[in-house]
Amino acid sequence: MYKTVEIDDIFGISSLLTEQRFRPDLNRYRSLKIYRGMPDSGFKIVTSLRRNCKDKRRQLEPAILSNFTKYAALEDPSIEQSVWRQMILGQHHGLPTRLLDWSFSPLTSLHFAMSEKDLEKMDKHDSVVWSIDVDELHEMLPEKYQNIMRKEQTTVFSLKMLQEACEGPLEYDEDMQGRAMLIVEPPSIEQRIINQYSFFSIVPYEMDDVEAFLKEHTDKTIRYVIKKEIRWQVRDLLDQLNISERIVYPGLDGLSEWLARHYYVKG
Repeated sequence: MYKTVEIDDIFGISSLLTEQRFRPDLNRYRSLKIYRGMPDSGFKIVTSLRRNCKDKRRQLEPAILSNFTKYAALEDPSIEQSVWRQMILGQHHGLPTRLLDWSFSPLTSLHFAMSEKDLEKMDKHDSVVWSIDVDELHEMLPEKYQNIMRKEQTTVFSLKMLQEACEGPLEYDEDMQGRAMLIVEPPSIEQRIINQYSFFSIVPYEMDDVEAFLKEHTDKTIRYVIKKEIRWQVRDLLDQLNISERIVYPGLDGLSEWLARHYYVKG
């Protein structure tokens, strides 16, 4: 059962930013929480593949990845080596995939929660940041995945470990049966992945409702709802902390988007 925490003043943000706990074995404060920010608390956690292809996603996913690889190989020939690599690169360029974006940085996720295409809507609805625990999720994984984690002495999957566990989406779906979801840290194939401190969850086909799965099977998940009255205040704080489009989207596009919002005239 996940819990919902409502944040209605700027000081409440600290509860989201300080989830690290002391680990006696390391004598350090560490966390294996990852975060997903969305600008509207009414938005559901759903993959772009599901939104785009609905109940045809199992049939259409191979065609989408195949055609993406055919045309994208000119830019990155290495993606032909792995369907998971195709999926990760495609996700960062807007391709419909079964991946969900997460970040190890709560500040990065707050940025996405405080972003709007239409800035007139900033104070019209609440936003949300989801916090999930990688350890808790990976304890549910099938035995062969657990064995790979033990061998590598880690709880976070790399692309190499994922490829060792399963060849592709069909085998992954058969392994998970909608009862588990794997978190993978992608290789640094693009600057945005580095700047956003990106992680991905790979949603199995049988997992029709990610939020229902988190509600039924997890105890450490937290849904932080940031009230609409403080969204501009949090947004301006993030800009002062240098968490903005020019950082999470490096290049002229991100710079232009940041400047447009920086000089936006309210009301």
